[in-house]
Amino acid sequence: MRPWGVTEAPVTLKTDTSTQSATAGLPQVSLARNPGIELDLDWALGVQANTSAIERRAASLPGRRSVKKAFQAAWLCKAVSLIDLTTLSGDDTEGRVRRLCAKARQPVRPEILEAIGMQGLTTGAVCVYHDMIETAVRALEGTGIPVAAVSTGFPAGLSPLHLRILEIEESVKAGASEIDIVISRRHVLTQNWQALYDEMAAFRAACGPAHVKAILATGELGSLRNVARASLICMMAGADFIKTSTGKESVNATLPVSLVMMRAIRDYHARTGHMVGYKPAGGISKSKDAVTYLALLKDELGPRWVQPDLFRFGASSLLGDIERQLEHHVTGAYSAQYRHPMG
Repeated sequence: MRPWGVTEAPVTLKTDTSTQSATAGLPQVSLARNPGIELDLDWALGVQANTSAIERRAASLPGRRSVKKAFQAAWLCKAVSLIDLTTLSGDDTEGRVRRLCAKARQPVRPEILEAIGMQGLTTGAVCVYHDMIETAVRALEGTGIPVAAVSTGFPAGLSPLHLRILEIEESVKAGASEIDIVISRRHVLTQNWQALYDEMAAFRAACGPAHVKAILATGELGSLRNVARASLICMMAGADFIKTSTGKESVNATLPVSLVMMRAIRDYHARTGHMVGYKPAGGISKSKDAVTYLALLKDELGPRWVQPDLFRFGASSLLGDIERQLEHHVTGAYSAQYRHPMG
């Protein structure tokens, strides 16, 4: 079974040797990184958002996109490969992280994957706090699964700027190949776009070869217009991914916000030629929701974005529901949730 239920030929993209070393930490990467551009305030401030139209479009998606049987299983296997399996708890231990990494290496029971021809399936990455990076790197050695670290005073992002930059640098030294940073929401709420650009550019520089995901905390930005503008500014400053949420806000990933951010990515690509990734995080826990997000992504950005180097789910709880759906596909029966532990 193909992991993605479509028949398009794979897109082959060329990179020169100077970009290959910078992208070696991510699976399936064949793209040069987004280098960013100079701040273009005329472009950013010209962006508007028709909230009612966006919400109508988002509301129409779940009913329009329904897949069944083998096609559903294929979409769900693809979703597994796009999950950033995450533990960000105050009581994290090395043992918990090692168990999570074992789950990332074998996210679905072997007999289920064998039945559908998907042996070797892994998650997209493992995401942890700084102190757990070395443990995760050792547990994933030889797998090609990257380790991501949250940084910059996650989740609030209110520590002093020089400490946030130092935190990034220390996480890269420890072996993280992806860094999830949080922006200063106040820069968006006060419309200080130059400050947001400068901050994001400093974070990108501190990441060096590690890819940087910019968490916008969209539930705290006040409007979809602010989400669109913040998305563009972060991409202009060199973000490799834009991400909705920390998962700690009262409102996390939503379809309207995703539509806005995907269209910002599409506009940025159309104008600059640079492809930027997208990561919805928080609140996506059901298989049906994952399929809806993937359908939206494919509609808005095309099949090339449905790869781990350009899309991730920040939704660890989603994996358990996908496992149950895949087992139902194979056996015809739903299993109890406790049969699919995270670690």
